Amino acid sequence: MHIVLLEPEIPQNAGNIARTCAVTNSVLHLIKPLGFSVEDKYLKRAGLDYWKLLDIRYYENFQDFCEKNPGAKIWMASTKARHVYSDVTYGADDYVMFGRESAGIPEEILMAHEANTIRIPMLEAARSLNLSNSVAIIIYEAMRQQGFPGMLMEGQLHHNKW
Repeated sequence: MHIVLLEPEIPQNAGNIARTCAVTNSVLHLIKPLGFSVEDKYLKRAGLDYWKLLDIRYYENFQDFCEKNPGAKIWMASTKARHVYSDVTYGADDYVMFGRESAGIPEEILMAHEANTIRIPMLEAARSLNLSNSVAIIIYEAMRQQGFPGMLMEGQLHHNKW
């Protein structure tokens, strides 16, 4: 799977998302402009020691991303979408895009991908979930649908045995 952040603004969110990508073996795509430096201490701290496990790719803008990923099936996560994220079928090579924390994905992009827009249900009075929480919810639904490929399905105790 692929997680795409379009112009992310908050380093802590990007760091948490990077960690989620690392533990799910998902590629992280960052589309500029970024609202932080990739050397930001909050970004690094949120990702902890998972950076070495991460496949991260950078793009100058959305057009650059599209040109370098031709034919990509992109799900557009947005509070403006009409389809619920759990009602679609995800493929192993699908991309899920999330927009800026302050504005989401621009409507022009959403309109061009209307059939692939998805949302997480929430109360009408609430603006949105935190970006890193939204990524985790959707990527784990996609992984669940695929049988959690390559993931450990059991944990082990440190001092005892089950």
